[in-house]
Amino acid sequence: MRGRSIRPALVIHVGYASPRLGLPAPSSFRHWAAAALAVAGHVSPAELSIRLVGAAEGRALNRRYRGSDHATNVLSFPVETSPGPVTPLLGDLVLCVPVLARESRQQGKTLRQHAAHLTIHGVLHLLGYDHQRPRAATTMERLEIDALASLALPNPYEIG
Repeated sequence: MRGRSIRPALVIHVGYASPRLGLPAPSSFRHWAAAALAVAGHVSPAELSIRLVGAAEGRALNRRYRGSDHATNVLSFPVETSPGPVTPLLGDLVLCVPVLARESRQQGKTLRQHAAHLTIHGVLHLLGYDHQRPRAATTMERLEIDALASLALPNPYEIG
């Protein structure tokens, strides 16, 4: 089958712990995660869970796992594996819907655009990328921009 690219298997579990009205469908999250995996060069099968939560749950999780007593836009929980067989499980993402809604309004973008960006951002964290050091931040930001561009979505870091 020349001319066809082979994509690795991707399984996404999406849970809505917040009212679903106006939120993207699971297929959108799968599409966005696939774009992140592609730009990162991830060619193995992958599986992850995404949970969309309200402010109370987002705050509780952020307090428990990051020590910050406020809801944040996205939390990433990479799977911790022991030596042995490789697993396709990447980990879990938690997106806090009220924070995403507020930020998207403040930044002048749609909730869908912001959810796409933060899904890609979170998947890159699950793959081991971070933004703690300037060079790492530049690399991660470039991957985010490229993944969004592959989806015909705008650069989230451009102002105005």
